[in-house]
Amino acid sequence: MQKCVIELKNIEKRFGPVVANDGINLQINRGEILCLLGENGSGKTTLMNMLSGIYQPDGGEIYADGKPVAIRSPKDAFDLNIGMIHQHYHLVDVFTAAQNIVLLDEDGKMDMSAVNSRVSEICSKYGFDIDPKMKVYDMSVSQKQTVEIVKILYRGAEILILDEPTAVLTPQETDKLFAVLRNMKKDNKAIILITHKLAEVMDVSDKVAILRKGKYVGTVITRESDPQKLTDMMVGRTVSLNINRPEYQNPQDKLIVEGLTCLNYEGVKKLDNVSFTAKTGEILGVAGIAGSGQKELLESITGLYPVKAGSVRFINEDKSETELVGKTPGEIRKIGVGMGFVPEDRLGMGLVGSMGMTNNMMLRSWRKGKGIFFNRKNPEKLARKIWDDLEVVTPSTTFPVRRMSGGNIQKVLVGREIASNPPVLLTAYAVRGLDINTSYAIYNLLTDQKMKGAAVMYIGEELDVLLELCDRILVLCGGKVSGIVDARNTTKEEIGFMMTSVGGIKGGDRK
Repeated sequence: MQKCVIELKNIEKRFGPVVANDGINLQINRGEILCLLGENGSGKTTLMNMLSGIYQPDGGEIYADGKPVAIRSPKDAFDLNIGMIHQHYHLVDVFTAAQNIVLLDEDGKMDMSAVNSRVSEICSKYGFDIDPKMKVYDMSVSQKQTVEIVKILYRGAEILILDEPTAVLTPQETDKLFAVLRNMKKDNKAIILITHKLAEVMDVSDKVAILRKGKYVGTVITRESDPQKLTDMMVGRTVSLNINRPEYQNPQDKLIVEGLTCLNYEGVKKLDNVSFTAKTGEILGVAGIAGSGQKELLESITGLYPVKAGSVRFINEDKSETELVGKTPGEIRKIGVGMGFVPEDRLGMGLVGSMGMTNNMMLRSWRKGKGIFFNRKNPEKLARKIWDDLEVVTPSTTFPVRRMSGGNIQKVLVGREIASNPPVLLTAYAVRGLDINTSYAIYNLLTDQKMKGAAVMYIGEELDVLLELCDRILVLCGGKVSGIVDARNTTKEEIGFMMTSVGGIKGGDRK
């Protein structure tokens, strides 16, 4: 029997009329990796934020080693040896790893030689690969994550909470992280992992606790379950986990990109001689470590990011070509080039936060265009269709989208862009923040667009999904194309290696 180190009893948390956690009961044991699963809005992060001292419960009790405790701040959590690693890192770029690690050291001692030695000792014990003297601005994403984990271990954490830790890691980096977590488990640490990736849940966890709509459903032993059972428990009904990949007959070139080069405002190359072709009836996946040029690629195609050199040509119905480089998004629309775009920044670039669903639908219908979507009489009808089809959680279609959860904002944006049936559909992290059920609904919608003859580009974080959903995968590293591979005839390991190989391990298909 594992020793229970933390027990939550009848935990409740409300935000106004919204009940985020409703009578949650949960046990966390030493020497165990527990995964926390649930749909968007099920209360996972809220529950862990109460354990880490960011929120305080409105009801219920928390027990540490069998004794009732009050966690009113992150300091209280640290005093109980609880540490949480959030999705967004809190590091000072110009400091070294060791300097960042001791920033929270209360006694103010800065004997860096001793600190470096202690950090190296922790890294050696658990299998981390980090130089204590390395500056943060020189680190990869996985190295920054390592600093965050070592930071709380340095302060004596025995209970670690990791929120979506693999979201921006390659398969190889994920394997390394899981090896570290297993070493921590052997050292009798208690580990809670919040993730949407069921393959990772099955790989690394001992138990899985499931929440649904703010309520605790149950805890299962991982080896006695499977992804289908876990999904059904999360959703409350049977959900198909199959991604269909039908083949479109006679695909044609629709978007030809040649030698695309872009610089940021500091003159640094974000894209370096990028060339590829997107075809009708195809989903072209884009893989790469965060910051490899994915965002700039889609924005340069749509006229939102300045292009230093290269060409982006749209193939019209009559086979003539329209050059898009040098044109603004408005000019691209005026010449009749139809493109749907789901940007990475959903509120800053995709939607107007102060508007409701209906008015955000009208953002496109104010422009001239083809099809029923652009009719002024239909925005409300479209808003209600998206509300129903994607199960958007909102009081009404006039409720400001900025007050919705991140996952629901994403549903509104993706639904709007797909509804216009554009000949080219560009999506950046279309399912980021979405639960399993809605993610698979989006995958099916993208496949529907593909089979209608659209050229779809899909930037995604999960390589398993890229391999199942896409027809070809373009791999970027450091703003360069590492290669373009057939998704049916490659592996996660090959793509992962290409993601860290500037210029590619082989020439790569440029067709």
